[in-house]
Amino acid sequence: QVQLVESGGGLVQPGGSLRLSCAVSGSILRINTMGWYRQAPGKRRELVAQITRGGSADYADSVKGRFTVSRDNAENTMYLQMNSLRPEDTAVYYCKADRWEATLSKYLSYWGQGTQVTVSS
Repeated sequence: QVQLVESGGGLVQPGGSLRLSCAVSGSILRINTMGWYRQAPGKRRELVAQITRGGSADYADSVKGRFTVSRDNAENTMYLQMNSLRPEDTAVYYCKADRWEATLSKYLSYWGQGTQVTVSS
């Protein structure tokens, strides 16, 4: 099993910054891609950014140039630095980890409980 715990959410004014953290514990070997997702009220959960174990990152078009995903494999933590925040960034942010399950010959996804980010003046 893999446990993920997000932190760092909160209330911030438009144009402000927040840094989210996702601490990973449990059976962390064979975790490859990790990602940040968000879900606003009445909307589907969407990918914000993801990063492979080797550090290759991808971003949603809506956050390119404003958000930066990173991970510290030694500390088993992933981060999301969010700058120039906008009201439309308001959502619950979740982290996800994909772990290779050898007995199943496939990746299984594990999710955190989410952290609320509210951008408002």
